[in-house]
Amino acid sequence: STLLTINARDYIFYTDWAWTSFVIFSISQSTMLAVGAVYYLLFTGVPGTATYYATIMTIYTWVAKGAWFALGYPYDFVAVPVWIPSAMLLDLTYWATRRNKHMLILVGGTLVGLSLPLFNMINLLLVRDPLEVAFKYPRPTLPPYMTPIEPQVGKFYNSPVALGSGASAVLTVPIAALGAKLNTWTY
Repeated sequence: STLLTINARDYIFYTDWAWTSFVIFSISQSTMLAVGAVYYLLFTGVPGTATYYATIMTIYTWVAKGAWFALGYPYDFVAVPVWIPSAMLLDLTYWATRRNKHMLILVGGTLVGLSLPLFNMINLLLVRDPLEVAFKYPRPTLPPYMTPIEPQVGKFYNSPVALGSGASAVLTVPIAALGAKLNTWTY
């Protein structure tokens, strides 16, 4: 079950790609936490196994964070995901539904799907200056298409495309209002 979660795309938030991987992480990790933990719960029949499972994942990630830190990357380069509160909700659901596996899957899966992205968004908001860390310490393992590009501030504003799109956006509102007014007139 732990391998399922690790292999379900990104299971660590690296600062240089954290907000993009957040979307993928939210889908894959909430699914894998629910699937793996429900399997554990139904197999063992012991409430608390989901929290145990999430704790193992958290420890794995802290080890990975320590490895990157040992390589000279800053402490904030890896943000450890928050699995444990969602797993606790799953355990609570298992206890509350009297081991009814269908309600466990339905209610527990919904709670995990709703809570895991929320906890992790709060977690990522607390990372100190992610852009600076991303550009100063790019990961050597990133493929070229995922390498962060320094923002080109100011270049877009001088382009004819920007001028045309801005002008059309500004002119659309009065033209639409005029059209609505013309439509109400009686001839």
